[in-house]
Amino acid sequence: MRRTTLVTAMATGVALVLTACGGGGSSSSGSDSGEVTFWDTSGPNESPVFKKIAEACATKDGYKVKTETVAFDQALNNYKTAAQGGQGPDVFRSEVAWVPQLAKNGLVADLSDTDLAKDTSDFLEVPLGSTKYEGKSWGVPQVTDSLALLYNKKKLADAGVTPPKTWDELKAASAKLGGEKSFFLNNDAYYALPFIYGAGGDLVDAQAKKIVVNSADNVKALQTAKGLLDAKAASTALDPTNSYANMQAAFSSGDAAMVINGPWAVADYLKGAAFTDASNLGIAPVPGDSAGKGSAPVGGHDYVIRQGTKAKQSSIKFIQCMSSAESQAQVAKELGLLPTRKSAYSNADVKANAVVSAFEPVAKSAHARPWIPEGGQLFDPLKIAYADVLAGKKEAKAALDEVAKAYKDTVVPEYSVG
Repeated sequence: MRRTTLVTAMATGVALVLTACGGGGSSSSGSDSGEVTFWDTSGPNESPVFKKIAEACATKDGYKVKTETVAFDQALNNYKTAAQGGQGPDVFRSEVAWVPQLAKNGLVADLSDTDLAKDTSDFLEVPLGSTKYEGKSWGVPQVTDSLALLYNKKKLADAGVTPPKTWDELKAASAKLGGEKSFFLNNDAYYALPFIYGAGGDLVDAQAKKIVVNSADNVKALQTAKGLLDAKAASTALDPTNSYANMQAAFSSGDAAMVINGPWAVADYLKGAAFTDASNLGIAPVPGDSAGKGSAPVGGHDYVIRQGTKAKQSSIKFIQCMSSAESQAQVAKELGLLPTRKSAYSNADVKANAVVSAFEPVAKSAHARPWIPEGGQLFDPLKIAYADVLAGKKEAKAALDEVAKAYKDTVVPEYSVG
């Protein structure tokens, strides 16, 4: 997430600890400098754990590591600027949508012939797909995520409601859960994807090079979301800028009974009044169509190595250690983030983490996003359209037609429409 237009919301409060040029590009001559600079784009709840693991990896494998925490919303531009000048980190924690863009622009190293690409069978298929571009390997999956239905167990139990499996069930349950207070609907584009994917839609067909965002399935999907508001079964923020923050506040306080969100949000929810007892937080797959078939987007992050690094071999060792099943299990145990390795889910500590266990089936069935260099640019036009539809400013068909035109004009002009 951020991933897409979620960037601003997720990056709020994340400090930028970054120099313009970073570390690892100007080290001493030789085949390998033995010093790895790692740009970590995680938030303040997560970065201390990644730094601790990074230092343990360096000690174990005999190289030096310098971890720099960078603000997520500035990380991509800062990385591109630095890397274009032959500077920046040796290893970068890239959002999944950034990888094909960086690969196309020659800013990350092709890892196809390295040990990092030799045996990838232990990685979940969809997160692994985010590391591929034009038949080559450009990264290693770090953590994955997706969206799920998060709910207040006490509120639902007191109302005699079970977690809804369809949007119609959610609408029907609202009468017992306080009407509009039953569900907070975030109007960000990323949060439109469960409706779109669940209806069988997509934004583009990358293989056919076709823009499909204004398909009949997608029109129906946005109408479904708007229908929840029209039925007084949900609320949203009319100001898109504050929608995510408003959703967080409403659910954390207990004002809203249900939201759609990812594992990254759990730490903040558990600080709220409604979840002083962590066991009150329920997690279920996103609702779906009349058959209960829901679908949520894959998100997460990958490790990539900067093209031109002076510490390539040390960087490879670093990523091998950071992405090992043991390291992933530690991240899952301490942070509740989702492993990308299948074997990590068998770890006793991972199994014991309620959040990871609940999200495991969600992550394993997550819907792949278009892994194209322009993937991150698909969300801004959709964000405007989705917010306009939910606010009643535009009908779904007209709004999505405008998105399709924006894609054709500025994002993927070589694609056909419809």
